Amino acid sequence: MPYSLLDLSPVPEGFEAADAIQNTLDLAKKAESWGYHRFWLAEHHNMPGIASAATAVLIALVAQATSRMRVGAGGIMLPNHAPLTVAEAFGTLATVFPDRIDLGLGRAPGGDAAVIRALRRDPMADSFPQDVVELLTYFGPENPAAPVRALPGEGTNVPIWILGSSLYGAQLAAHLGLPYAFASHFAPGDMDQALQIYRDRFRPSDWLDQPKAMIAINVFAADDADEAHYLRSSMQLGFARLRTGMPGKLPAPTRDLDGAIGAQMRRMVDQALRVTTVGNPAQVEEQLRALIAAYQPDEVILTGQIHDHAARLRSFEIASQVMAGL
Repeated sequence: MPYSLLDLSPVPEGFEAADAIQNTLDLAKKAESWGYHRFWLAEHHNMPGIASAATAVLIALVAQATSRMRVGAGGIMLPNHAPLTVAEAFGTLATVFPDRIDLGLGRAPGGDAAVIRALRRDPMADSFPQDVVELLTYFGPENPAAPVRALPGEGTNVPIWILGSSLYGAQLAAHLGLPYAFASHFAPGDMDQALQIYRDRFRPSDWLDQPKAMIAINVFAADDADEAHYLRSSMQLGFARLRTGMPGKLPAPTRDLDGAIGAQMRRMVDQALRVTTVGNPAQVEEQLRALIAAYQPDEVILTGQIHDHAARLRSFEIASQVMAGL
């Protein structure tokens, strides 16, 4: 089973965006050597703890720093952009890095109401299905007669994935015959039903002849299980702050999470982040096996925000060894 990596280019407390981007490039180079199939980056705005806002720019840097691994967006928030500009950006990437670029598309804004206004987005507009179809057309065969063409972009056939955490994306991906990636790493509530709908309703297309589903799994692996749980607390604490309207840089880990966020918030966070593997290599292997057996994905994409870069590298290295052995 292919295994991939989703990186939000986290900015840890005590560091700056420049450090986060260098960490992302270092991680990408090592991920390629560890056998990761894809390396995806996500569009988020107005978040001090995430350095991947200019997602296409960072994809270009990662693709330049690597040589074989697929690189892409997981994803681009399509309502924030005109389809033509996305097609031109990713068409340019695919022209420079042929057969290596992926484009995952999300329907959310990637930010709050202030971000929506700053992006000049109409909060009442919802043309996501039409915009996806328009994008597919731009990446399709050369058409000199078309009134508008994506140049570069035309003829690159950049693979488009539909991303989602609800039933909407599953239905759209099935209807269009596109691959589907479920955001189970932070919103797993509808995963069972969404995957079932996608597989049951899938219609073969020019892009895909059978369903292709990927799920996202948080992984916090260390040689010592207690250390893995300690490392995980950074993401739990950061998620709690985000949910209470206080986003910031990725917090340092804590050994007293309940004391930091309270038991009630801890239960809510752990429920939202329950598609997680944490522990030593043997424990992570057991948990990954169980998740794969339960949901039968065609591919998994691993993620996990860890404050210490060296520990984060080690976590993804352990995870790659486990996946390679499954």
